[in-house]
Amino acid sequence: MKNIYIDFSDIGDDEDFYAQLKEKCPLPEYFGNNLDALYDVITGGLEMPLNLEFVNMTVDQLETFEDLLTTLEEAEEEVEGFTFSYYLEQYEDEE
Repeated sequence: MKNIYIDFSDIGDDEDFYAQLKEKCPLPEYFGNNLDALYDVITGGLEMPLNLEFVNMTVDQLETFEDLLTTLEEAEEEVEGFTFSYYLEQYEDEE
């Protein structure tokens, strides 16, 4: 299984996300940097099994990227061998 980790600590918008995704995932040249293209490539273009994880997300990013998260959750339900999860950034306890 191929594992791809997208670190959201350096992602502020869709452009940042797709730039990082293209660095880490073998996307076709014609990939369109939008949710429809992402869903299409996961459901028909990428080699499976594939595990995609978003790490260091903030609470604000959950709202900003809500449509992206929903799209990937739908793809996970549709495609056998594709798993997706996301994790919030960890805060140190201040004492």
